[in-house]
Order: sequence, then C-alpha cells, then structure tokens
Amino acid sequence: MPVINRIADFSPEMTGWRRHLHAHPELRFDCHKTAAFVAEKLRDFGVDEIHEGIATSGIVAIINGQGAGRTIGLRADMDALPMEEVTGLDYDSTVKGAMHACGHDGHTTMLLGAAKYLAETRNFRGRVALIFQPAEESGGGAEVMVNEGILDTFDVAEVYALHNAPGTAVGAFYTTPGPIMAAVDTFHIHVQGRGGHGAMPHETADPVVACVGIVSAIQTIVSRNHFTFDQLVVSVTQIHTGTVDNVIPDTGYINGTVRTFDPAVQAMVKTRLAEIVAGQAASYGVTATLDYEIGYPATVNDADKAAFAAAVAREVSADVVDDAAPEMGAEDFAYMLNQRPGAYLFVGNGDTAGLHHPAYDFDDAVAPVGASFFARIVERALPVAS
Repeated sequence: MPVINRIADFSPEMTGWRRHLHAHPELRFDCHKTAAFVAEKLRDFGVDEIHEGIATSGIVAIINGQGAGRTIGLRADMDALPMEEVTGLDYDSTVKGAMHACGHDGHTTMLLGAAKYLAETRNFRGRVALIFQPAEESGGGAEVMVNEGILDTFDVAEVYALHNAPGTAVGAFYTTPGPIMAAVDTFHIHVQGRGGHGAMPHETADPVVACVGIVSAIQTIVSRNHFTFDQLVVSVTQIHTGTVDNVIPDTGYINGTVRTFDPAVQAMVKTRLAEIVAGQAASYGVTATLDYEIGYPATVNDADKAAFAAAVAREVSADVVDDAAPEMGAEDFAYMLNQRPGAYLFVGNGDTAGLHHPAYDFDDAVAPVGASFFARIVERALPVAS
C-alpha cells in the first residue's frame, strides 16, 4: 500500500498515540481528557488555530495552506462504548465500564497523523478543518457540533470521514454514492395490565400474553407491510415482564430498533407500530403506549464526492470498492452530510473481532493508511497552482 513516506516515518508515534487513547476511553460528551491529548498534539504540530469546548469536549483545528481556497472538513469521532474490555492487551482499558470497542481511538489517531503531515508540508491551497467529535455512539455529537455552527463558522465547503471495518483486508476501502448507512429509530412500548395469581388468570388482564402478541404482530411489518427491495430492519431487542412463576404481573415493556433509508418507509413503520400496539392491547384487554424516538438520519454520500474520495483512496490502496451495498448500521456523520457535500468511507481493519465486541481492537497498521487518505483528500481537492 503506497502510504505517504513521511506518514510511514512517524507511524510508530501514531501507534503510541492510539494505544494511549485506547487505555483511557471516555464516554459520550465527556471526552475532556481525550480532547486535551488531541489539543496537546495539535499544538506540537504547529496547527494555526485550535478551537476547544465545542459540543462540550469537541475540537475544530485549522491548518492554513498556500493562499486562498476552500475549506475541507475532516472528521474523527473520539468517544468509547460503555462495556468491559476482555482483550487482555498490555494497553487495555484502565477505565472500568468503558472501552474503545468501535475503533474511535484509531479514527482520532488517523486524523492526528494527517494533521501532523499537513501542518508540516502545507502542500495545498485554502484550509483544512480538523473536526474531533465526541458522542457519536450516543448523543449525536455531530448534530450538536453542526447546531453550534462549526460548518458556517469555519466556512467548511465539504466533509469526509472514515470508519474502520473488521472483516475487510487491512487498508482496503469501500464506499458508495448515495445512502451508505441507515437511519436509526428506537421504540418503547409500555403495557399496563392487571396482575394476580398465576393459578387464576381469568381474574387478570395478562400483560405477558399481550407482550407476546405485540411482538409477534411487529414481525409482520417487514414481511407484509413493505416492498421487499426497500431496505428495512425492525428488531425487538428487549422484553421485560414478570418476577416469579406464580404471579401474573401488572406491566410489561418492549424495546427495539428500526433501520430505514426512505422517510416514507420510516413513516409507515411508525404508523404500523402505533396501530399494532393499540389493536393488540385492545384484543388482550390491556392498555399500552408507544414512544417512538427519531434517531440519526440516513448517512447519504454526495455522488460526486464519493467518486472523488474513491479515486483518492486508489492512490493509497490497490483494493477500493466504490459501489458497496449500504449497511443497516447508523452514523451521526449524517448530520454533517445533510449540510455539506462529502463522503463517508470504510477502511479495512483485517481479521479482528467485530465492532462493539469486548475483544475488538483497532489494527495499528490501518492508521497510516487512513492518515494518508485524509492528507491526499486535502491535497487533491485543494491543489497548489503550478
């Protein structure tokens, strides 16, 4: 893989940065120590501006090139997941109940590597805005940063981001024009019955059988209410009710996730869930309420920018797919792409444990590849006049 020589030279430093970040994970918007580490490195690199405290702990740093030109935004997420690590690595998490199980430590390192190179070489016109974002996993930090005005304040013209991909060869890239990641919504169903003795069910309004009926009916949304080729996932992920074998409980709770690309499909699911909950509750003689939470929107690549990013990726890797199938996971970078043209790409992490798995670890060989991609995006988008 043709990693930029200068980035290859300091890749051992990048490994050190990444492993430090891995050992010190932080959650949601509380990425203050991570941000302080990032800011310290950026000052060492000699970037021109560092703006801290955005979306609580986010950073936007500016590197000026040679003369006037557009501003290219490069984004990395910084937050970890609330889970225990089981890797046994000598740099595993030192924070109980938190680990970098999605590789955001690697994403931050890739952007820092690009920053070091770009601050040294400045072989571009215009500016690069380095966006270090908290709360991607939960909280929508990208939306908060957008709402706080970073794209307008720093006059960002287009934006790019990378995510590592376990199961894909180290350094291979894939992306696609248009939708690449799904919108994600969450539903909560609260069932109120009338409990009683397990031997006397005729005296109760049983929320257990009502929950079972509601969950069974929810399965018909995908199988009977939508067109097969419209991507849709509706998954029930939690059912809670009851305490012991001889008591029919008063209440039940159902929770799940909805993944869509088309707003019309999303609206259909919301309507059908409401109808199913009301109808099933009536048929079982209980009451039930549906709380439907709209989450991250679909991540939609600009077709021209996706093609450009794929062409740049080919300068870094011999393995690039530019028409990958969309994925049903979700990503809050969608909020930035809703405001500016740009592209989201995956870069292979090799044969590792999957994302959000307690044995996952980012492969340090990926960092110089991602950093080279980010650097080339800037140099190709903002070429110095010959």
